[in-house]
Amino acid sequence: MSVTLSRVEPSVASVGDYVALLKPRVMSLVVFTALVGLVVAPGHLHPVIAFTALLCIAVGAGAAGALNMWYDADIDGQMARTASRPIPRGRITPGEAAGFGITLAAFSVAALGLLVNWVAASLLAFTIFFYVVIYTAWLKRSTPQNIVIGGAAGALPPMIGWAAATGSLAVEPIILFLIIFIWTPPHFWALSLYRTGDYARAGIPMLPVVAGATETRRQILLYTLILAPLGVAPWFLGYTSALYGVVALAGGAAMIALALRVRAEREGHKASKQLFGFSILYLFLLFAMLLVDRLLGALIGHLPA
Repeated sequence: MSVTLSRVEPSVASVGDYVALLKPRVMSLVVFTALVGLVVAPGHLHPVIAFTALLCIAVGAGAAGALNMWYDADIDGQMARTASRPIPRGRITPGEAAGFGITLAAFSVAALGLLVNWVAASLLAFTIFFYVVIYTAWLKRSTPQNIVIGGAAGALPPMIGWAAATGSLAVEPIILFLIIFIWTPPHFWALSLYRTGDYARAGIPMLPVVAGATETRRQILLYTLILAPLGVAPWFLGYTSALYGVVALAGGAAMIALALRVRAEREGHKASKQLFGFSILYLFLLFAMLLVDRLLGALIGHLPA
């Protein structure tokens, strides 16, 4: 009788490779918008509980990123933008990424539920599920509306932050959700206009691949025309001061101007790249001003009469 022993090769992954699996840039946006939802919510949350909530949200976002890379391992290597990710480079195996992501997902949801509240934990669980199953495994490879519907996952963090602070939801966090939800298509379609070849090679039916650049530019403008007034809604509805309103109006006008330039562009992708870059700044400014507005309001409220 002979016994064959299989040799287990040591992992070549570094800490940096596992950090890359978490999609730190996406995670930073998730944590920032969740922080805004938490801060603008009524009432006061103990700083330790607030930090715990944000940490759990960050870990949950990282889990979703790792599971996204696990499922997309077959197409990431075909795209210049994603070819340097740990799995295509052979630094981490798909199985390692899946196990890492599942562990983090379970930990983040359980910790958020036990240490903060189960409304926020349920929303976090739904966000991870939606991003991994609905967007990554289904929509991304099946429809040019993948970004439109899938954008809901990236728009939920302010609602999670609000729920962490209050244990419930309200109109205000839903407006924040809608701002990110409507912002997502023009943001990513601007990117896809100058990455069309990448998506085509990978077989991903992004709008420029399926409908062409002209229709994509038209859709970018339509969504931007909806986004600009929506960005002003928190001020219009009385949730913020005029300071936020001025920034939102100016930012929305700049977004429309850039979308018009994209609509008129026929050669090259200069306007598309400008819109993609500015859209990040626009969203950051809106949410940063919500923070500033809330903090100024708290400061003024504590000043002696």
